Amino acid sequence: MEPFACSLSSLHGLFTVTVKIMSVYLVVFVVLSYLLLIKCIYYWHRRLFMKSFKDVLNADIRTLIVTAHPDDECMFFAPTIIRLVELKADVHLLCLSEGNYYNQGALRKQELLNSCAVLGIPDSRVTIKDHKKLPDDPKAEWSVSLVSSLILDHIRDHSFNMVLTFDGRGVSGHANHRAIHKAVSHLASTGRIPDGYCLLSLQTVGLFRKYISFLELPVSWLLPSSLSCVIGSQGYVRAREAMFCHRSQLLWFRHLYVFFSRYMFINTFQTIPQGPKNLKIY
Repeated sequence: MEPFACSLSSLHGLFTVTVKIMSVYLVVFVVLSYLLLIKCIYYWHRRLFMKSFKDVLNADIRTLIVTAHPDDECMFFAPTIIRLVELKADVHLLCLSEGNYYNQGALRKQELLNSCAVLGIPDSRVTIKDHKKLPDDPKAEWSVSLVSSLILDHIRDHSFNMVLTFDGRGVSGHANHRAIHKAVSHLASTGRIPDGYCLLSLQTVGLFRKYISFLELPVSWLLPSSLSCVIGSQGYVRAREAMFCHRSQLLWFRHLYVFFSRYMFINTFQTIPQGPKNLKIY
């Protein structure tokens, strides 16, 4: 009986080792397959990216990106800016504060200009507001009417046909981000945006999706959106360099953000619905 027991024990040990090896192979196969899927989606997206814009606009792309603080442009909108610049689009940035929460407004203004230069937006296309009623403060409730008038004045001074900004959750939940969305939505719903404009809001995603980096791409690909912008390794290097221009903001957790955030690789947008023109509000 002892040789038989030893034989069973050997077979059991061999089976266990085989299962472990097969499990490792399965995990490697799944990981490699997922990475291959990401690569295929990326190249498919690049081919269809211009078509997405043609579906939205029937003219040259003149885009206004509206943000609240210096560093918003690279923390949240870098993939979009980089892809638009690659398409030779006319990209402008309107930042509604100097980011003076820690009395560093002058420094952060220069950091913003440096970041935009890396992303491909020249100084002449960057407008930074410093309004006393629009402080850089997560506890401050920005006036929707004031923000709306500033944005509308800027739109009237230029021939844009696309406006991009935050959605109602503001990506990070910052009150200043949400105020901008309310202002643009107000302009849209009251019919004050000129004809031919496309208004898009950057989608806020959950924490898990937000911090799995480029691995989130298949999820964004499967879910509906009005516009998506994806960058590869070279684009990511530019986005990271732009973020590093904001040295006053590079606390330890920002380094983790640069590495893990999907917003350094992927932007997805939804259309902000527009109301009837010349709508009067009593």
